[in-house]
Amino acid sequence: MRKELIVLLVLLGVFLAIGCTDNGSEAVNETGTPAVDTPVSEQESEIIVSAAASLTEAFTDMESQFEAENPGVDVNFNFAGSGNLRTQIEGGAPVDVFASADEKNMDILAGEELIDNSTRKDFAQNSLVLIVPANSDLNITGIEGLTSPEVERIAIGNPDTAPVGKYTTQTLTEAGIWDQLEDKTVLADDVKQVLVYVERGEVDAGFVYMTDAKTADPETIKIVANVTVSTPISYPIAVVSASENKEEAQSFLDYVTGEEGQEILEEYGFTSGPE
Repeated sequence: MRKELIVLLVLLGVFLAIGCTDNGSEAVNETGTPAVDTPVSEQESEIIVSAAASLTEAFTDMESQFEAENPGVDVNFNFAGSGNLRTQIEGGAPVDVFASADEKNMDILAGEELIDNSTRKDFAQNSLVLIVPANSDLNITGIEGLTSPEVERIAIGNPDTAPVGKYTTQTLTEAGIWDQLEDKTVLADDVKQVLVYVERGEVDAGFVYMTDAKTADPETIKIVANVTVSTPISYPIAVVSASENKEEAQSFLDYVTGEEGQEILEEYGFTSGPE
């Protein structure tokens, strides 16, 4: 009888041990150490910032510092012409922040209630310049020189998608020379493409922002004129209405418009937006 009791106790101990192992299996990882779930608050949040191509260098420079000050937030950029970015947002692209190189594209999104207008701020301004290849032997010193028969190809941003093109065509129209130049123009998707055309010597001249001209190798281009525009080249930024990360998006916007962001923008040649 005593022997049977001992056998029963041993079997009971085995069953209890198996039960404990099953119940604890989910709490132990492959190394045998307890698994720890990452708290929701510590999980990384991704925000997508759609920004005008001319902001590429400045915003990329901001990324590491912003992420260091906002642990758990991963910033991903989408740089392109402001008009193309606007249509992406209108099409439902998952964007959290929009930074435009003009007011028009932001105004359109505001009218469609696709941005949170209460977050909208003008954060920078730029200027327009006329550039030529560094080895150009054409005597171009201003926009009037573009009417010369020797000037055959002029790169400008597509005015339908790139604000730099809109500023350019408006200026040339107001100067009364657009009709003479329209057939010479080579349309680019954005200001960066205009710069590349001039750097490679594929065109005789091009219109870019001062900030983009400063990013070029000085041995590839030269600035021949500052171009006066009647509409200020102003950059607005706003949180997109459909954003699922509004708190993080607002933090990035605050960084851009704050002291650190403004200092970086000034390093790249932007001037401060209106107060």
